[in-house]
Amino acid sequence: MQPPNELTPTLYRKRIKELAKQNGWQLKEFDLKALRKMGAGAFVAVAQGSHDEDAAIVHLRYRHAKAKHTVALVGKGICFDTGGHNLKPARYMHGMHEDMNGSAVVLGILLAATQQKLPVNIHCWLAIAQNHISPKAYKQNDIVKALNGTTIEIMHTDAEGRMVLADTLTLASRYSGVLGNRDALLQQAVQAGQQSGERLCAFPMDEDYEPALDSKVADIKQCTLDGEADHILAARFLKRFLENDVAWLHVDLSASRCEGGLGSVASDVMGFGVGWGLRMLQGKY
Repeated sequence: MQPPNELTPTLYRKRIKELAKQNGWQLKEFDLKALRKMGAGAFVAVAQGSHDEDAAIVHLRYRHAKAKHTVALVGKGICFDTGGHNLKPARYMHGMHEDMNGSAVVLGILLAATQQKLPVNIHCWLAIAQNHISPKAYKQNDIVKALNGTTIEIMHTDAEGRMVLADTLTLASRYSGVLGNRDALLQQAVQAGQQSGERLCAFPMDEDYEPALDSKVADIKQCTLDGEADHILAARFLKRFLENDVAWLHVDLSASRCEGGLGSVASDVMGFGVGWGLRMLQGKY
């Protein structure tokens, strides 16, 4: 895990390019200029608070000649999260250079799959940005339009992850298959967690959570101010940005850090999710 001054979006993207070259991955970057032109307002809203306009959605592609399935892996890559105008207090801002963990896990899964030459086509989508506070930063009560045309009422600037993922998921669902929201796939995910030693718990996604996100001024609220069931509401929010009726699976990586390590990994940040993700991909052939 690198400190935030050594893993800015610019430096992170440079490392990803090196990995792509080493492993033969196809790479395409959607920088802020391109994202503005495309209408990816949810991602841009978060990224516009940074002085250096180095945020981007990065698309990596691994192909196998014998692949029968195509899967997309989407990861949040917030290199530092201040909370924006809803500034985090010091004790909660400390460690926010780890908010890019989702993208790191996705890269780890992609790298492991490549090294094992798994016969699965993989699209990897990384939402790389920072959530800074500045005169240009997005703020409460803003209304922004996402890439799929959905308007979003901003309730809290520290709910930036679902914003950058919203447009990234739209891109991913337009260009590739996505891990799923079907009951059988959910059961497979839990089983893969048991098999890999990285246990997952399935949370409800029932329709009766939806009214909490109803907005009087936009299509949907970004979050609520209560904070209750926020991990479920985040998934309900993100569900709005998947196109073409694709199957999908949202994994909350709250277990990415464990003081003293977990299982065979002794470090606090133990890469939770890579073993599970690889096991899921192995079940695709």
